[in-house]
Amino acid sequence: MKIWLDGALTEVDSAKVSVLDHGLTVGDGVFETLKAERGRAFALTRHLERLTRSARGLGLPDPDLDEVRRACAAVLEANPLEHGRLRITYTGGVSPLGSDRGDAGTTLIAAVADSPRRPDTTAVVTVPWVRNERSAVAGLKTTSYAENVVALAAAHRAGASEALLANTLGRLCEGTGSNVFVVLDGELHTPPVASGCLAGITRALIVDWAGVKETDLPFEVLEQAEEVFVTSSLRDAQAVLRIDDRELGTAPGPVTAEVMRIFEVKAGADLDP
Repeated sequence: MKIWLDGALTEVDSAKVSVLDHGLTVGDGVFETLKAERGRAFALTRHLERLTRSARGLGLPDPDLDEVRRACAAVLEANPLEHGRLRITYTGGVSPLGSDRGDAGTTLIAAVADSPRRPDTTAVVTVPWVRNERSAVAGLKTTSYAENVVALAAAHRAGASEALLANTLGRLCEGTGSNVFVVLDGELHTPPVASGCLAGITRALIVDWAGVKETDLPFEVLEQAEEVFVTSSLRDAQAVLRIDDRELGTAPGPVTAEVMRIFEVKAGADLDP
């Protein structure tokens, strides 16, 4: 397996990042995960725009997007896969031991791994931890993912693939690595970005393509929703059949099934929407 590290392809076994890289020591980095099918990345332009927004949010220099595009193309060509997870990681680079950033320059990594197509349905759980919608990194896709690791591990222990979180105000926010949509009285809703959720790429496309209402919702709405689904770059739209101990009946329901159909058609017609 070959990855891209700081300007060139290299074998993964020989690739080396400094133990003093700020992305490792303090999580000072940003990343993007893209769906790749048959050597082609989906929605690359949108992902690169968000990578830049996240970098600016941390005070990192803008990534060289021409280099990032070359990196993605190179690793996809070097590692042909039918279905893949393409990961771009961009960090503060070698720095002192502490929160201060050094001046050695940034680190750029691109890698791809096999990622089978997700099932159409899944189970999720709710967890007691919350998103801080007023955090300095709210809405940024940073490498500081420890709270997501903890919450996702709790989901796996409960036989679920995702954990859903409220924000500090008790409003519905997002999953550890997904956005959440609910159907109420036949209408489709998702929390606004102001809730503290990540502005997901798949989320934005479905909002545009399916006429979704961005609505501030109580976390308890999950107890009444007729249908629920989660979205991410690798899940696309995935119907939820169980939340904690609550079965949602037939999943996907009619609204979710239509969203899944719309996304498949439109995404299939335009690789970089």
